[in-house]
Amino acid sequence: MKRWGLTIPLTGMSLIAHRELVERLPDLGYTDAWSAETSGTDAFSPLLVASQWAPGLRLGTAIVPVYTRGPGLLAMSAATLADAAPGRFVLGIGTSSPVVVSDWNAAEFANPYARTRDTLRFLRSALAGEKVTEDYPTFSVRRFRLERAPEPAPPIMLAALRPRMLKLAATEANGAITNWLAPTDVRKVRAEVGPDVELVARIFVCPTEDREAARTAGRLLISSYLTVPVYAAFHDWLGRGELLAPMHQAWAAGDRKAANAAIPDEVVDDLVVHGSPDECREKVQAYVDNGLDTPVMAIVPTGGDLVSAVEGLAPR
Repeated sequence: MKRWGLTIPLTGMSLIAHRELVERLPDLGYTDAWSAETSGTDAFSPLLVASQWAPGLRLGTAIVPVYTRGPGLLAMSAATLADAAPGRFVLGIGTSSPVVVSDWNAAEFANPYARTRDTLRFLRSALAGEKVTEDYPTFSVRRFRLERAPEPAPPIMLAALRPRMLKLAATEANGAITNWLAPTDVRKVRAEVGPDVELVARIFVCPTEDREAARTAGRLLISSYLTVPVYAAFHDWLGRGELLAPMHQAWAAGDRKAANAAIPDEVVDDLVVHGSPDECREKVQAYVDNGLDTPVMAIVPTGGDLVSAVEGLAPR
């Protein structure tokens, strides 16, 4: 099945105002709606309402941090949504970042690989309805059992960028969720997970033919994300370390304006889809042609009508 996803809620549009649009998404050709969780809505609430507005959509979290909820609460939240949308919910989990975890949520960001692995293993057992008593390397759980285990249990995907986490996603999860890559980068990521593992990616799409406006918006996003150590390491692995070095140097010096200016046009054009709706759709399709299973578009506002943008980006 060809998948075509959208990130909800759209930036600048209230959650409740999404109802009419979400109801129309399947008829427009969208198969998936995925949420995010940083400092806006939580990951579960938008999908809970969407599950009732559009019973035909597959719904996914991309992603829920493994640190900001206790293991039991994470299992309960996932079970609730899986119960509301049986067979249509995908739980995406990952490490998030030290800013989100420590600065905003007062949790310790430690042992990210091990904490993700342990959370995945706990959730596998808990969502299957098992009573869990286990000393995992990064936390312990005593006598936890969901009062209402979902049927079926939702698949679990892992946010993964580099080989070790991608291999974990391929061997123990139901898929991998990646982010901030160019169409040609998909082949390198796909090589790590193998041909049979679902690969999901959030793709930032700026549907405007004003190239400079799109690049300005793209630079702000890139400097915000790619200066985070895990994303910096990801792009070193992808081969962009030299191109991004001036941005990192300016950012480390505290000069964000210079950091934005140091990002080459070619990097912005590789990582942020922009152009007319037809051009954007073709560029998103290029990710699929290179091995991506599920593109999940995150629309970068340009001042235009968001609903029209969603309509224009629908598959043809």
